[in-house]
Amino acid sequence: MLGELIARHPLKAEPLVVALPRGGVPLGYEVAKKISAPLDFLVVRKIGAPGHTELACGAFILGGEVVWNTHVMKALRVTRQDLEATYQEEVEEAKLREEALRTPESPPISLAKRSVIIVDDGIATGATMKAAIHGAVAEHAAEVIVAVPVAPVSTCREIEAMGCALICDQRIDERSFSSVGEWYDSFPQVTTEECRDIVARSRHEIEWKGRGGLGSPRQTA
Repeated sequence: MLGELIARHPLKAEPLVVALPRGGVPLGYEVAKKISAPLDFLVVRKIGAPGHTELACGAFILGGEVVWNTHVMKALRVTRQDLEATYQEEVEEAKLREEALRTPESPPISLAKRSVIIVDDGIATGATMKAAIHGAVAEHAAEVIVAVPVAPVSTCREIEAMGCALICDQRIDERSFSSVGEWYDSFPQVTTEECRDIVARSRHEIEWKGRGGLGSPRQTA
């Protein structure tokens, strides 16, 4: 369904589907097949609040600036200095995750001058997606399109306010939204191995279809 919505969306340039590991990769693969586009991924790491690691005080991609969640930080009375050690730990984790997901068959693809379609399994607070958007803009994407199946209405507004298109079929009132997984019939954990294999397989299939022209490698760190 997400692929069909994207297929009807006008694009400014050659498309590139960029999935957010790990949950976004299986969806990104289906979207990439639907629109016959290359598939890549962006490793985005959250900077968790002290004692509440799932609550994002910020997020970043490798080589990119941190997108801080100032509302959460003010509520918890924490500063960037308080989070410096956590940030450094997450940088190292991001490097390890990037290395684990890459294969010789799936080098990074440049985002420059592409219609970059960022796919995830859903959006909650939007911290990781905002970091991915900033990263794509910094790498000179021709345009950024966010594509997710489900997200709260308030977060959808915040994403659209950043100047990118948002394709989201299920926009849920935040009073009825507690997690992305609750809107799926099946929401299993996706492993690193599955992500790595999906991205590598997609490159083979795209080349086999004769698309080629994947562009220059993207520098990840």
